[in-house]
Amino acid sequence: MALVLVGLALAAAVGCSNKAETNTTTNPPATTPGGSAPATVNGTINLVAYSTPQTAYEAIEKQFKSEGNDVKINPSYGASGDQSRAVEQGQAADYVAFSLETDMTRLVKAKVVADDWNKNQYKGMVTDSVVVFVVRKDNPKGIKTWDDLTKPGVEIVTPNPFSSGAARWNILAGYGAKSNKGKDQAAGTAYLKSFFDNVVVQDDSGRKALQTFTGGKGDVLLSYENEAIFAQQKGEQIDYVVPDDTILIENPVAVTTNSANPTAAKGWLAYLYTPEAQKIFADNGYRPVVKGVVPDSQFPTPKGLFTIVDLGGWDSVTKTFFDANTGIVTQIEKDKGVATSK
Repeated sequence: MALVLVGLALAAAVGCSNKAETNTTTNPPATTPGGSAPATVNGTINLVAYSTPQTAYEAIEKQFKSEGNDVKINPSYGASGDQSRAVEQGQAADYVAFSLETDMTRLVKAKVVADDWNKNQYKGMVTDSVVVFVVRKDNPKGIKTWDDLTKPGVEIVTPNPFSSGAARWNILAGYGAKSNKGKDQAAGTAYLKSFFDNVVVQDDSGRKALQTFTGGKGDVLLSYENEAIFAQQKGEQIDYVVPDDTILIENPVAVTTNSANPTAAKGWLAYLYTPEAQKIFADNGYRPVVKGVVPDSQFPTPKGLFTIVDLGGWDSVTKTFFDANTGIVTQIEKDKGVATSK
């Protein structure tokens, strides 16, 4: 009887083990501070990402390899929307990183990314940021508030919202700040019309907009906080202002369902949540999603911080502001003669 019971127990254990092996998801659980890095991986990873985190990813790749991972990263960087559409249309990608959740959900609908991509403890986001005002050194025009942006003679640089995720965050930050987080749509819409009256350049990506501004065009650049920090680290003569009311930027990442090297891609994704990788993101101006990696004082929370959920969520916001026919921003841009389709 004892031998029979031992045999049954072993069989049950093996059965549970086999079941666990087959119960996998596209994205592995994220590690927490102090957790160990994923097992050593090797192979090629096609990385497709929006433009701004390029420097951070290059530094993380170097650290990843230094820890014994024999991988080759084939990168592609560009405007978030353009990158998402390229992958949808067949560009090779093992790992994707975008500025907006809607650029990820486009690939979910195309079945290029699994619908459980956001089921880890960080909801599929790998970094945070906030919208800030990038100004000339010593802020000669005294730009501190959203109202300052719409004063006569103030020239604004911000990317095109129909190619750039950064641009959409910028617009929604201003709208949310002036509409009481979406409660007064009329006030928010009126503000956006005045805002766009002062926009002088709309590049197709956040990084190109930064280059335009540091090249001498405009009085203020609407941008990610991390882009402002990046510019200062490069010695650019700029300052930046974090407005009291601004939006929390959340950046989604995932492994693709048609990855040619899913083991390496999943290992890379898991590594991005380690303290080592999150610290590199922080060093490059991004707010870590893993708590305790850097002191809270490094990235103070703005007094009036709000999220996309406060404005109704991405489905509602996309239809209201960026619908190809009826969107509020679409109509404003068409009136200015700006391209609104890609």
